[in-house]
Amino acid sequence: MTAARRRHRAAPPARAAAGVLALALLGGLAACAPSATAGLTRAHSSATPSGKASSATAASAADNAFHLGPAKGPGYLAPGSNPSALPGDVLIADENNHRLLLVDPYGRIRWQFPSPGTARQARAFGSPDDSFISSNGTTIVATEEMDDAVALVNIAQHRVTQRYGKLYVPGSVRGYFDHPDDAMLLPGGDLLLADIINCRILILAPGRWHVVRQLGTTDVCGHNPPTTFGSPNGVFPLTDGHFLVTEINGDWVDSINLHGHVYWSTHPPGVAYPSDANEVSPGRYIVADYSSPGQIVMFNRAGQVLWRYRPTGANALNHPSLALPLPNGDVLANDDYNDRVIVIDPKTDKIVWQYGHRGIAGSAPGYLNNPDGVDMAPPYSLLMMHATTIGLP
Repeated sequence: MTAARRRHRAAPPARAAAGVLALALLGGLAACAPSATAGLTRAHSSATPSGKASSATAASAADNAFHLGPAKGPGYLAPGSNPSALPGDVLIADENNHRLLLVDPYGRIRWQFPSPGTARQARAFGSPDDSFISSNGTTIVATEEMDDAVALVNIAQHRVTQRYGKLYVPGSVRGYFDHPDDAMLLPGGDLLLADIINCRILILAPGRWHVVRQLGTTDVCGHNPPTTFGSPNGVFPLTDGHFLVTEINGDWVDSINLHGHVYWSTHPPGVAYPSDANEVSPGRYIVADYSSPGQIVMFNRAGQVLWRYRPTGANALNHPSLALPLPNGDVLANDDYNDRVIVIDPKTDKIVWQYGHRGIAGSAPGYLNNPDGVDMAPPYSLLMMHATTIGLP
């Protein structure tokens, strides 16, 4: 793929007929027998998790943040899924369905934005590409990359309260983005994001378009941080107060601070299209390879492989764009073009949890359509886990 074509994510390929795609399910979950993968099963609320069970504290934190009542009804998970693989609920940016979903470990939809049936609100919302819960648990930052905007969704009010950029209008001048990605709220309220096509990283003041700081040179692309970046598609917090920048072109990952000091840069090993690199633990990092077949790779700052998940054949990943470490050592990931969110156990290289039909897009319960972002609900959400160190110089 040429550098020009790799500057941003392509639209999903045309979907085959459902009958043809159903054949893809024959491979099914790696953890299941093939005969058990013809569809999704219902995980009822009476099921009792064991082993890595989520705590009541985690459940109450998510319930309080999203103002949820008791969970009711069946859930929809792929056969062989273990609800105890997750410590709590998962926030999914279901891009082509133009919605955010909060799904619990049993596959029950606990919360949705926009609400079903609110077509006008859905049109005004756009297509969420990534979504992260603010460190105080009150707001979801939804990046609408393909629509060139960022929306702040107030969870309690269930509405967009602030928008950055011009929805559906790309640009590089004041007030405009061109494929913004992975926007996050810093604890003080500033918005941090990577502006892919404009090859810059921005920090914006809350409530108005005021650039607090810019790293990179607008429309000048190439790896020479902090002066220029090669199409950055993610800026993720690290536990030491630094940030991990992913550059698509040139396949670089950089550790920097928000004043532009560069600590180190490396190539994720054997990765064609690096996406959203972030920290597993000090000195260990994880990145998704947004390719087909795709892969998920753990590596260190020397560019050495620590773990690689790259299944082949019917089980191959198809353009995964984000992988996040879970507290129990498993990995949560969205497998975009396979229309599913999965949890992988690195010890066995098996998928132990799956929401969505692999390769079959849909909007009914149990279905997704190009899910392009995930975050855990409080207290395990990305920004909440990094709240004490995020933004330190």
